[in-house]
Amino acid sequence: MFPLKTFVSERRAANLLQQIRWRDGVYCPRCRAESVIRYGSYQVFQRYRCKNCDRTFNDQTGTVFEHSALELRKWFLAVYTYIRFNTSLRQLDVEIDVSYKTVYRRVQRFLRALDAPRLQLEGPVEIDELYVKAGLKGRERDRPSRSRGLSTRGRGTYDEDKPPVLILADRGTSDRYVLPAKAADESTIRLLLANRKEESLTVYTDGFRAYEPLDEDDAFDREYVVHGDGEYADGGVHVNTCESHGSLARSWLSPHRGVSKDKLTPYLRAFQLRRRVYRKPGKEALKTILETAL
Repeated sequence: MFPLKTFVSERRAANLLQQIRWRDGVYCPRCRAESVIRYGSYQVFQRYRCKNCDRTFNDQTGTVFEHSALELRKWFLAVYTYIRFNTSLRQLDVEIDVSYKTVYRRVQRFLRALDAPRLQLEGPVEIDELYVKAGLKGRERDRPSRSRGLSTRGRGTYDEDKPPVLILADRGTSDRYVLPAKAADESTIRLLLANRKEESLTVYTDGFRAYEPLDEDDAFDREYVVHGDGEYADGGVHVNTCESHGSLARSWLSPHRGVSKDKLTPYLRAFQLRRRVYRKPGKEALKTILETAL
């Protein structure tokens, strides 16, 4: 259910922020001391005073919502609809009646607060890659804006404005990871697969030559299918889960036309978060989204 009450009341939004922010107890965001007392209020937010450093703070202090003139309920609505429904920033500026620049800056600030996924592979693991057409825009290059084409076919690299995105599907834990990289090479693949629970890991790949060195490493049991030969599955050996997840990632990026390659990482972290809250009811989903940035 859509958590409508939170989006129409600033007091309800402030109470939700307080509940999530101090879920492990109130502490001073400056000196980390837990010896704090209530000290009046700031607008609709509870204010506190630290007995250790004698400074005051409120529920917003030290969060992505600090120093924002935008109402907290609109903050929550923008973040929720962006993650939950993949709403474009242009649409958001219409829905919450603020300028595009304000929406862009606030959403980007939220995305930068998202933590990188922590891999702990159990196995077997599927690994595949997709390539995203994403260059640098005019201001970032100190040159005229690039063409929207970026029509280089086939595989690419970060420097070629077609960065690879590696997709891992851990069948042991049912976790999915979407990780942008500078290049889809042996060193990058080994770095990702190093975060595993067991010494030996079963890896399912396609016939891409960057995976071939895994055959010579006793730490990996590689099995693969060769798509070029029309082979897509051999019993349990396939990368169909990765390809399906990659298709969802492309759909996620589609409304955000012209994503810069330097900002591709936070967009994909938002996609990861969206998959986490996909089946959750509205209020629980909103809490999960806020917890990731607080």
